[in-house]
Amino acid sequence: MPRKPKIGFVLGAGSARGWAHIGVLRALTEAGIKPDLIAGCSVGAFVGAAFSAGRLDQLEAWALALDWKRLLKLADFGLRGGLIKGERVNEVFREQFVECEFSELPIQFAAVATDLHSGQEIWLREGKVSVAIGASIAVPGLFRPVPYDDRYLVDGSVVNPIPISLCRAMGADIVLAVDLGSDLVGRYVDDDDRAPTRTGPRGFMSRVLPRFNRTGEKQAEPDPPALLETLMGSINIMQLRIARSRLAGDPPDVLLTPRLGNLGLLDYHRAQIAITEGREAVARMLPAIRSAIPA
Repeated sequence: MPRKPKIGFVLGAGSARGWAHIGVLRALTEAGIKPDLIAGCSVGAFVGAAFSAGRLDQLEAWALALDWKRLLKLADFGLRGGLIKGERVNEVFREQFVECEFSELPIQFAAVATDLHSGQEIWLREGKVSVAIGASIAVPGLFRPVPYDDRYLVDGSVVNPIPISLCRAMGADIVLAVDLGSDLVGRYVDDDDRAPTRTGPRGFMSRVLPRFNRTGEKQAEPDPPALLETLMGSINIMQLRIARSRLAGDPPDVLLTPRLGNLGLLDYHRAQIAITEGREAVARMLPAIRSAIPA
């Protein structure tokens, strides 16, 4: 009797757009498509670990409740190694979602991070899940690098934003991957981005990074990019190009591409939009998904 193929989900990096993973996982589960294993990078690791631990309901409720005030409370600012220490984010993850070893997760899970000194891609598959997530989401310059054994680790998107290779190495026969940047290729900056707003602030981005806000009145003379905008924008461009290259060399069996071009990188307070689009991305590709998975 032939062995049942293992199904692997790959949840890619993408900052606030990563809430789309919640919608993807919801829709796939409702369609009866469940993973044998999950590989995640950055926010994909954050969501993937919560799902693997059976805490997706709690994560979704938390994400939907986020507003700019709650986001600011998570920002424990410091200047050593990064603008944000990351301790509060990790504390929330441990207390509300996952505080266990990898071996204790009901669904096999792994995350990817980057060795800051060697540039090596690091696959995190054992030890404390919360430590691995802290490393995988540690955006260089924004979050402080995470000590891990004798290394300092930063965000996995520096080397592998959509870790299909990791998923296959874990034993997946069929890989369903989520690319959060497909809607941004070739159009990272549009006319609205070039015209920041000064009036009608709305949401976290308009208060912390005004140039990420797409509402309000336009200025005749745009301001130069803010520090965080420059940092996150540069990393996003790098991530998009690396993802395109790696997808060309190692494509998944099915690629899900939520349309998230209307979301800013740090629009974590707009979770409902991302979650809804995650569901719609699955609906668009459901025939292809069923075709890829043997009955």
